[in-house]
Amino acid sequence: MAFISTKNIKGDIFGGITAGIVALPLALAFGIQAFGGIDHPAASSMGALAGLVGATMLGFFASLFGGTHSQISGPTGPMTVITASLISGAWTASSGSFSAVLISMSLAGAVCGIFQIVFGLLKIGKYVRYIPYPVLSGFMSGIGVIIILQQIYPLLGMKSPVLVVDMITQLPEHVAGGMSWHALLMGLGTILIIYLFPLVTKKIPATLVALMVMTLASLPLHFEDKLLIGSIPAGFPLPFFAKEGVSLVGLDWGAIVKAAIIPGLTLAGLGSIDTLLTSVAADNVTKTHHNSNRELMGQGIGNIMSGLFCGIPGAGATMRTMVNIKSGGRTQISGMVHAVFLLAVLLGLGSLVKWVPLSVLAGILITVGWGIIDFKGFKDLLRIPKADAFVLVVVFLLTVFVDLLTAVGIGMVIACVLFMKRASDLVEGSYSSQELKGFDKESPWNDEGGIPDEVRHKIYIQRLNGPIFFGSITRFQEVMHDVPTDVKLVIIRMRLVSFMDQSGLYAMETAIRDLQEQGITVLMTIIQPQPLYMLTTMNVIPAVVPEDHTFKTFEDCTEYLRNHVNEIV
Repeated sequence: MAFISTKNIKGDIFGGITAGIVALPLALAFGIQAFGGIDHPAASSMGALAGLVGATMLGFFASLFGGTHSQISGPTGPMTVITASLISGAWTASSGSFSAVLISMSLAGAVCGIFQIVFGLLKIGKYVRYIPYPVLSGFMSGIGVIIILQQIYPLLGMKSPVLVVDMITQLPEHVAGGMSWHALLMGLGTILIIYLFPLVTKKIPATLVALMVMTLASLPLHFEDKLLIGSIPAGFPLPFFAKEGVSLVGLDWGAIVKAAIIPGLTLAGLGSIDTLLTSVAADNVTKTHHNSNRELMGQGIGNIMSGLFCGIPGAGATMRTMVNIKSGGRTQISGMVHAVFLLAVLLGLGSLVKWVPLSVLAGILITVGWGIIDFKGFKDLLRIPKADAFVLVVVFLLTVFVDLLTAVGIGMVIACVLFMKRASDLVEGSYSSQELKGFDKESPWNDEGGIPDEVRHKIYIQRLNGPIFFGSITRFQEVMHDVPTDVKLVIIRMRLVSFMDQSGLYAMETAIRDLQEQGITVLMTIIQPQPLYMLTTMNVIPAVVPEDHTFKTFEDCTEYLRNHVNEIV
């Protein structure tokens, strides 16, 4: 557990309560979205409860054991999209069994937490910075679009289909079949308040104002029960195996566990990325430095507890974290206070939530989805490199129309391939060969002036500039084949070769052996540590190139040439 200071206790309490107020409507909205694929009257109230429990459990334990000061954790848009897919799949596969749904969700949350703890123990938190921006941009924008599409239906007072394609194609049919104008007005009013109220003051969270004002405005309209959240059970959350109505008998446990592993891994990967990006954002504001691996373990413990008590999994939440910081929160105490506030809602205020219209929560989530979309990335599509634009668009489309894991996986593969292609192009353009006679191809490097005149016409220099790896060996082989047959000695300059992989090593060894078979002596100068390690470990030095034919400086190589003029000529 990270050291928690109580020096800022007043700011932490105020920041935590403020963050809890902001988190309340979001927890309700995300929970209801997660259960949106269940066709049952109790789905909304069950979803709202799962959202609150997830925000409470994850928020408390991630702060207690995490490694980021002032971070607020809870349900987030990206995590909820995956959870919604998991729940709707479990509901369909089990032919409408709430027991199967709750157990599947709980196990997926626990698996997510276990993977996150493993990520932290393996210390892979630092690798999040290697995810290319186009992949993140396309991914997050896709999630934003999915959230908006899912909420259009409840905004109109209707049940949303599960598949994105159905959401788009079936919308005219659903609208023609009847929509609730009252629900639409409440939802649009919510959106307007969220965007306009900050112009009046930013001291009070706009989402909370919208929730309260539009709920009160809806009371005289007497909404049908199916258009409201419904009653949320009050009391301390119970573990999934102790919940009323949940039966552990007669279930295909093998299938349930198997079905939870892939979604759990997806949730763990996405939650880790989401969390650590929020941690970086928090560090930039508070001028602190988070412990990424401890944060992953804290998130893992929080998601395990959330799953155990039937809460939806989540991650570090950027908006709630920023609200906490701006309100004075500076330590993990603020995150725990935020969770205690939400627990108080669970224990006594749940009965008030039942009057909230689903269209009001839909309006809140539409603004969340809109905020997730990376409009800057799309605006710059025609100006950024075509490869980056291609990756962004592909990941965006796959996220919306296929699934999130496929989108990130294919996006990373494409981004890596395109990066290697660009790196190879740069390296290919930098490799150069130079016959000393006349210096007609390229000016020599500054340290090459001391070569004896008697041997200049018999020496050929290969200047290598950049890594020798599988993406660049084709060009490397080409320049090595440019060596004229009448030279007696080739000097391979390695000063700018910082890296060599196995493919590059074998290509180098083959090229040297080919030259030696032609009776050409090969010298190597200024070999950097990593290539030198590869060459010596694989016995290229000294088995192929003797140690006395390698030189730490080009001046040492020049001295060798002076001492062997007669042999070279």
